[in-house]
Amino acid sequence: MNDSLINNTAVGDTTNHLVNGATNMLSSDITILNQFLFGLVPYIALTVMVVGSIIRYDREQYSWKTGSSQLLESKQLRRGSIPFHIGILAIFVGHFVGLLTPNAVWHALGVSASTKQLIAMGAGGFFGLICFYGMVILIVRRLTNARVRASGTRMDIAILLVLFAQLILGLGSIFVSVGHLDGQEMLKLMSWAQSIVTFDPTTAAASIASVHWIYKLHILLGMVIFVLFPFSRLVHMLSVPMKYIGRNYQVVRRK
Repeated sequence: MNDSLINNTAVGDTTNHLVNGATNMLSSDITILNQFLFGLVPYIALTVMVVGSIIRYDREQYSWKTGSSQLLESKQLRRGSIPFHIGILAIFVGHFVGLLTPNAVWHALGVSASTKQLIAMGAGGFFGLICFYGMVILIVRRLTNARVRASGTRMDIAILLVLFAQLILGLGSIFVSVGHLDGQEMLKLMSWAQSIVTFDPTTAAASIASVHWIYKLHILLGMVIFVLFPFSRLVHMLSVPMKYIGRNYQVVRRK
């Protein structure tokens, strides 16, 4: 009887040891993956974006354009392009300012983390819906208009769909943020972004380790967009036509 109890105890201790060991290994693997995805991948993506854009501009300047299809169809393009650009530019500026402005500056301005969270949710939702409206029109136009589709490339369709998926994730994250109105999740995301730009990948990965998966997926898809950037028409974002402001008007006559 005693031998049986001893054997059962030994088996139980061995099982617990194995389970604990497996748990520790899994935890270690997750930590390594988190470090890779959110500490290293951002630098890889940014490098591809910068170096790829420089090479493309140097070797293929004639491809550095928006590839407008306005001559093929203008009504739907106008309906979709204007709200799309208004929305996406506002979202870009909001992300840039919101994530990279140090928290001390917000405190100095009298803006608490919870207030900033509400502003981000409200502004992000408003401009996100504007962008969503425009993108739906542009995607339907691109996929259903035979002339427009024939004039484009697979990358044109791919980048539209990736941007659309990113927009949906962003809008979806608003519902998750409702459960974090204290702004703590946003502070973690701010810490991640600011640690990346100050070349502190270890702190960046640690900051984001515990946030909701939808934020992580949103960031990873953003990295995918950075990688695709130099191979798509998104490069036109880097060319601001300042000369158009001061040039003389062109006379265009209708037949």
